[in-house]
Amino acid sequence: MNNPPHTGTATARFVATHSVLTLDARHPYVAKSLIDAHDMHRTVMSGFRGWVDDGNHDARAQMGVLSTWALDLKAAALVLVVQSKVAADWAHIPKAALREVPHHITVDRTFHTGDTVGFRSVVNPTYSKTRTGPDGQKTRGQRVAHTKPDGVRKWCARLFETGDTPGRIGASADPDTISVRMLPTVSSPAPHKGLKVARAELRGSLTVTDPTAFVTALSDGIGHARAYSCGLLLTR
Repeated sequence: MNNPPHTGTATARFVATHSVLTLDARHPYVAKSLIDAHDMHRTVMSGFRGWVDDGNHDARAQMGVLSTWALDLKAAALVLVVQSKVAADWAHIPKAALREVPHHITVDRTFHTGDTVGFRSVVNPTYSKTRTGPDGQKTRGQRVAHTKPDGVRKWCARLFETGDTPGRIGASADPDTISVRMLPTVSSPAPHKGLKVARAELRGSLTVTDPTAFVTALSDGIGHARAYSCGLLLTR
């Protein structure tokens, strides 16, 4: 989850921009992104050309780019939401691939200790599977994905403050009240052959306990696979 602890303040302000794109899932430009997670990453990042030098290894993090998407198969519509610290430009997207003109929203919100907010997030819920070495000592294992809702709720328990247990993002929530929906794994055939990202959608409500930490989580995302449309925390 990679969110360091913070010393809280009574309030903290979150400012970002959201782009909402409604795309035709049948168009080749969009269809490629649906079958290749890395192509989806390229589609998202294509809206931010020129802000940092080409080839910069942490360009996404510098620009605060996070994304999430939802697919309506019946309507053949893909809704892509992209959050960033800088303005996006989607003029290069083929007009035939767009169902609507991209919509831009400026988010400017101040959070206070004790605020209760609804949230939605698509996450990559993983844990480190312990291994036993040749000497019998336990060592840190490889990252393994949770594949069932109960496992995802255990992941949530480490993320949110629960009772006397400190969390990592400056907010408390009862994992048992969080709606968990397992989503299809996304992958990339090439050039990132072997890339597989397990996903789960979380919905529920939380109470802000540390506004500074919470705004950091909103800005930086939560969990792993943030380059592959996981970790964006949307609130209402």
